[in-house]
Amino acid sequence: MSNLNELTVIIVTYKTKDEILFNCINSIKKEIKIINVENSNDASHKNKIEKKYENVEVILSGKNLGYGSANNLGLENVKTRYVLISNPDVEYNKDFFDQLEFYLKGDIEFSVIGPSYNDETAFLPHGNLDGTLNKDKFNNFFLKEVGYVVGCSMLLDRNNINTNFDENFFLYFEEADFCKRISSDGGKIFTCSKLFITHLGYKGSISTDPKYEIEAEVIRSWHWMWSTFYYHKKHSGYLKAFSLMYGKLIRAFFKMLVFSLIYNRKKQAIYSARFFGLLNAMMGKKSWYRIKSFE
Repeated sequence: MSNLNELTVIIVTYKTKDEILFNCINSIKKEIKIINVENSNDASHKNKIEKKYENVEVILSGKNLGYGSANNLGLENVKTRYVLISNPDVEYNKDFFDQLEFYLKGDIEFSVIGPSYNDETAFLPHGNLDGTLNKDKFNNFFLKEVGYVVGCSMLLDRNNINTNFDENFFLYFEEADFCKRISSDGGKIFTCSKLFITHLGYKGSISTDPKYEIEAEVIRSWHWMWSTFYYHKKHSGYLKAFSLMYGKLIRAFFKMLVFSLIYNRKKQAIYSARFFGLLNAMMGKKSWYRIKSFE
């Protein structure tokens, strides 16, 4: 019996373009169960996907929950030991799941394994939480221990994980926080040099539509600042988070004013979002900001 029977893939979407999602699903072996959590109440999406793919179950969240909460919803419906968290804008190499079976035997202890990118010039798919790079060599299992892996693709062994994603995050830092809490609980986070993917980046939602360009930049800017402060406050305390971020608050405020005076609408909106996202985090408010088009 294939070890892939013990694997479920979770793909969180939000009005994702069909081509992007189809390419992702088509790169996954057909015998693998997939749960697609669609962050809306789009019944036509559910009907279309479930009709096209026998191995895909679509769960409609009813609203845009964000990355972490939607993955938690998917995890609640998983019955297998292993889970592959996947963004829809990821395509898996042809041998990915053949290589992955090696890690599903149960004799390699891990909590999270992240893959490598085909594009060597892309951002690293892993890192350490202190910002340093791990220069250690990969071990005999093609694994190297790291602080976190990027959340676009993460293999989880649920037997070695006792936590879920923090639903206070809406966007950004969810995987770093998730990995940090797992590590603090004694879990092992690895990157793998035998598992390869192509990650398109920022192609998994409605924000790829050119007419939402400014709105997409605004919501990313707001939540990047909010999540950065919240993450540092959660793990290092308020004073440490404030010392790291107050300079960014001041710079965002003055750039917001400058671009307002010279009528640069796009940059004024972006720096305004950065300022108010960080200010809200410093005031202890939730990550409430949404754009109507994205609800």
